[in-house]
Amino acid sequence: MAEKTRNNLQIYDDFARQWWSDDIRWVRTLKNMVPGRLSWFDRLIDWQGKQVLDLGCAGGFMAEALDDRGARVTGIDPAEDSIKAARQHAEQGGRDIRYDVGKGESLPYDDGAFDAVVCVDVLEHVESVEQTLREVARVLRPGGLFLFDTLNRNPVSRLAAITMAEDVLRILPKGTHDPDMFIKPGELDTLLKRAGLAPRETTGLGPRGLNKRLDPVFGRVPTTAVIYMGWARKPG
Repeated sequence: MAEKTRNNLQIYDDFARQWWSDDIRWVRTLKNMVPGRLSWFDRLIDWQGKQVLDLGCAGGFMAEALDDRGARVTGIDPAEDSIKAARQHAEQGGRDIRYDVGKGESLPYDDGAFDAVVCVDVLEHVESVEQTLREVARVLRPGGLFLFDTLNRNPVSRLAAITMAEDVLRILPKGTHDPDMFIKPGELDTLLKRAGLAPRETTGLGPRGLNKRLDPVFGRVPTTAVIYMGWARKPG
């Protein structure tokens, strides 16, 4: 059988033990994206006391940031070793975060269990975007928010996310993404509506500079050609 070279999710388990070490540049890059995402998401919701699902939580960067904001956080990811790393780090920090192993296509939660679902750097990896969004809608309470980001599908994003980020700059491991799985905003809007969610605005997310370690730091950018953030609401 040919070795899988794209959308290689095994990397999240392979590096799980070093997730919180700050020794690996691409893992630090994922961590550096969290403040840029939350600088936009924070204006949409008061996290304090809210039941929040971090869908595709990996080792827990976003989950811990949400916990810092007073949310009652549950994280879920199919990478078992990453979940172990997330649990261990949360326990070391005295955090009350629930972590589960599972996939977005079949969430092990009751209907209407969450006030918000956060899903970043995930939709371009799942087996079925449509089924994942249906599950998101199911576990959201009426009026609940779905906050996400993903990669646009076009030649510019392929150049940025594959050629530059993976092959040239090595910001991401080679094989992290499959450009055929990237999602155009219009396509995602259609799938959100089919799932029973009302899509709202989108904005771009991208590098805004470098930190002292020469790693990129992220924030809003004026183009959605590569990474775009968005949100949707469950009516009710």
